[in-house]
Amino acid sequence: MKKLTPEEERIILLKGTEAPFSGKYYRFNEDGTYSCKQCGSLLYNSSDKFDSGCGWPSFDDEIVGAIKRLPDADGHRTEILCAKCDAHLGHVFLGEALTSKNVRHCVNSISLDFIPKHETKGKLDENLKESVEQTETAIFAGGCFWGVEYLMKHLPGVISVISGYTGGNTTNPTYQDVCNHQTGHAEAVQIIFDPRKITYETLAKRFFEIHDPGQVNRQGPDSGDQYRSEIFYTTSEQKEIAAKLIGILKEKGFQVVTKLTPATHFWRAEDYHQNYYEKTKKQPYCHLYIKKF
Repeated sequence: MKKLTPEEERIILLKGTEAPFSGKYYRFNEDGTYSCKQCGSLLYNSSDKFDSGCGWPSFDDEIVGAIKRLPDADGHRTEILCAKCDAHLGHVFLGEALTSKNVRHCVNSISLDFIPKHETKGKLDENLKESVEQTETAIFAGGCFWGVEYLMKHLPGVISVISGYTGGNTTNPTYQDVCNHQTGHAEAVQIIFDPRKITYETLAKRFFEIHDPGQVNRQGPDSGDQYRSEIFYTTSEQKEIAAKLIGILKEKGFQVVTKLTPATHFWRAEDYHQNYYEKTKKQPYCHLYIKKF
């Protein structure tokens, strides 16, 4: 870990904020990659940086698996941190329509370092292999995403869990669109995980054990096609593992209607859906862990 100055500690460790329009990278436009000031992990590509006018560097995407999200202490915003070392970066906002991705990572310049593309290709290749290729993505739909997110996110090896929409035929769906059955999307969670610490099979087993895969287009009191049981696989290996587990469950006498579908675009849900049970201090009402394997 890099030794931090007192001002860097104030922001990175104590979750402070630098003054707007003062940061080194606010209007910085070189090609390259932004990394964590504290541990050096790659966080953002310059191609995802844009000028939001807010006074801090803004990005509408992140390097996969690089960013952790937590409910902010203020009870309203979502804090973003380096997934590797928990360095405070800033906050993420949705629904502002500033870019087509409808996301704004508002980041303190002091939390970042910059690696120019033309100077450090070797370092980038090495770091990208570690920070990107060594993570995998799993997508599960099993009723209200609040409960699935809550019961999956604390497993060792899980880096992040995002609630969202997928499997439908519209772009940028809203919660209201999905509830009105206008999109074909399911409520789902996207899980970024470290396969060195947890396997896809372990995640899939947990998915089957926290919801009832025998219910058609519903889960508990929630009814509608958006609450269907479905696994969106990203590789043929994931499909094979899911099919194997379904076979085991059926042999044990469980009814399973879970669909296996190739993953397509995953749309992040509105901010108030993320970390819902941490924000509300409630417990899942239609998901419960029941050992089945």
